[in-house]
Amino acid sequence: METQLSEVLVEDNLKQFLLVVLIALSVATLSQVSPWLKKVPYTLLLVIVGLLLALADVRLVTLSPPLILLIFLPPLLFQAAWNLEWPELKQEWLAITLYAVFGVVISIAGVAFALHQWVGLNLSLALLVGASLAATDPVSVIALFKELGASKRLSMLVEGESLFNDGVAVVAFGLLLGLAVGTETSIDLPNAFVRFVSVVGLGVGVGCVIGFAISFLTQRFDLPLVEQSLTLVSAYGAYILAEDVGGSGVIAVVCAGIILGNFGSRIGMQPRTRAIVSEFWDFLAFFVNSIVFLLIGDQVHFSQLAQNWSLLIVGVLATVVSRLVAVFTLSALGNLLINPKVSFGEQTVLWWGGLRGSVSIALALSVPTSVVGGETLITTVFGVVLFTLLVQGLTIKPLLEVLKLSGEATH
Repeated sequence: METQLSEVLVEDNLKQFLLVVLIALSVATLSQVSPWLKKVPYTLLLVIVGLLLALADVRLVTLSPPLILLIFLPPLLFQAAWNLEWPELKQEWLAITLYAVFGVVISIAGVAFALHQWVGLNLSLALLVGASLAATDPVSVIALFKELGASKRLSMLVEGESLFNDGVAVVAFGLLLGLAVGTETSIDLPNAFVRFVSVVGLGVGVGCVIGFAISFLTQRFDLPLVEQSLTLVSAYGAYILAEDVGGSGVIAVVCAGIILGNFGSRIGMQPRTRAIVSEFWDFLAFFVNSIVFLLIGDQVHFSQLAQNWSLLIVGVLATVVSRLVAVFTLSALGNLLINPKVSFGEQTVLWWGGLRGSVSIALALSVPTSVVGGETLITTVFGVVLFTLLVQGLTIKPLLEVLKLSGEATH
């Protein structure tokens, strides 16, 4: 009897998964075929379709933190890190570090202050909302950059910051979760700093070890499919191993991806193999993004959004204003030390292009049910994520053209 039930469950789950894939890929394909739909990034189109399904109360699957963090996140992070150019990353490391570390702190503090002072949200819960919304998701923005021919430097700043601030935001969220759960009564800043450095350091260490180990291993043979499989193992292996030893899985995947993309693919892979592996990761990222953005829209509960409208307005304003303060303040500081400086136009795009997405959703959903106000947290994060994706995401293209930062605008 149990075997029959498990077989039925597997069959139902498979049908649900195939339905999600079919809808996601159909929307992604239509966005490339229709001249009108091509004007909208396919990821945002998927969110809109998901919202329409939610409006009709059609729920495809239930999003869970393990589904996003363990299954979906490693390939998305690895593909972005694989394509980062080390010389350009090294040139922009100071600006990226400022945005990814101090920008996260400013974002958490700004959102938490606004929600606590203006809406009366419990401080520990407000801090968790801030940490959830500190992680940026530039998939739609980067796709537009490529389409419009925006500068490689702007792409590097946006994508480089996102990769590292995802890791920092996840670590910060983990540290703040103790306050909401009740295992900690106050924030011990020196202790929190040591824990933060430890978690990030372990993540970097695991990522570097796996990245260099796979790099030297692939140097010993030329088997494209095996080498492709090893990169897949390294992405998931880095995440799982880092989490098991108490480090940051996100940081580990990013480090492994950067090393394999810039070092391993050059010393251990033939040009043909490197092209095959790159195409594989481009496909995997497209496939996973198609599913994730559709499900983000499909998980929305409009009744809850309507009931918490005041909370959402404050959350959106706090997120946007905190991002503005972080980008322009840190850019002014960074411009004293770097050359070429980050221009006003680039700062504006960095501010308005700070979309939120899958990582924010996953963090919000990972809050234990024992936390009082957990549903309020999830609703707030979903509402802010939708605003950034639909309002900011759909207006970033005209902004690039107005600021003359797109290839089209410069002709």
